[in-house]
Amino acid sequence: MDCRVFEMEETSDYKYVVVLSRYQGKLLLSQHRDRNTWETQGGHIESGESLIEAAGRELYEESGAVKYLLSPAFDYRAGDENLWGNGVVFIAEIDEIGALPESEMEEVAFFHQLPPILTYPEITPVLLQKAKEAGLL
Repeated sequence: MDCRVFEMEETSDYKYVVVLSRYQGKLLLSQHRDRNTWETQGGHIESGESLIEAAGRELYEESGAVKYLLSPAFDYRAGDENLWGNGVVFIAEIDEIGALPESEMEEVAFFHQLPPILTYPEITPVLLQKAKEAGLL
């Protein structure tokens, strides 16, 4: 799988949102119920949703964040020679986290750096590096 980053609105036909979340200076990652790996919050944009609505919904569903500031950061494209998908990366500065809602996520945890076991090891480090280089994290 390959991951490429672009300036905002350099791509189109968005399918996904990814949220790079920070809480009290640490990266917040989620663990899916069916996997033992860590991932950022995000997912498919539902029909009729704006990008920011999709990012807010995914952030809440997958982390329990209830008070936060979401900012669009950059576009990305991920895939392989057979299938590509475009998305938008958001940065979330979280002020308050509530209980994790009933969803596909088992738990959340806080990290100073990416853990070695990631759900999307070809994507997450690329997105995090871009955000750091841009001074967003």
